[in-house]
Amino acid sequence: MKTALVTGGTRAIGAAIAEALLEAEHQVIVTGTSPDGKGPKGCSYLPCDFSNLSEVHALGEEIAEREISVLVNNAGVRNVATVEEFDPEGFLHLQQVNVTAPFFLCQAAIPGMRQRRFGRILNLTSVFSVVSKPGRSAYSMSKLGLVGLTRALALEVAADNVLVNCLGPGFVETEATLQTLGEAGVAEMVAQVPMGRLAQPEEIAKYAVFLTSESNSYMTGQNIIVDGGFTCA
Repeated sequence: MKTALVTGGTRAIGAAIAEALLEAEHQVIVTGTSPDGKGPKGCSYLPCDFSNLSEVHALGEEIAEREISVLVNNAGVRNVATVEEFDPEGFLHLQQVNVTAPFFLCQAAIPGMRQRRFGRILNLTSVFSVVSKPGRSAYSMSKLGLVGLTRALALEVAADNVLVNCLGPGFVETEATLQTLGEAGVAEMVAQVPMGRLAQPEEIAKYAVFLTSESNSYMTGQNIIVDGGFTCA
């Protein structure tokens, strides 16, 4: 039985991925920011504030000790603001959570994966890693950073049967999405999706399970967009 770590796995897409990996017979560890949090039933839980590098490195030590074979870098933050509106602290926080923390977790996971000659790393990006909108400069920058990390890392570790990919969800029906946008905002978003609906977290999780499984034996360095046709319109 392989062990998987899903960051930000307590809710929404992360929780759906964690549950799907459980169903695929993995031991699953999830992270969250709350010291006394918990993940989906059957998952172990580790707290980690990804804006704190000391906590990120401590989690990296846990990764080495627990022989993580599947790493899903799902945790992330989003801040919609123009370039002029971004303050340095907010910008650096976004980049550290979305790019720096995944880099160091990959760094921690890779040696064991190479030694065991099996590893799957999946970095969650977004449709905004291939298209963008006003106010998404810092966010798109962070997600493009993950794509760059993925492509270079895939080349470094491919010979050791460690595959590294990105998964870029489109607009997903989550509690946060519904609360942030409201009914009118969701309707406006749905109107932009050719399939005429939001994705369900479980749909995104299906692709995550494949990309991190032994069934994926040759795809690496890719940014797979799952968006109901949004980026084609």
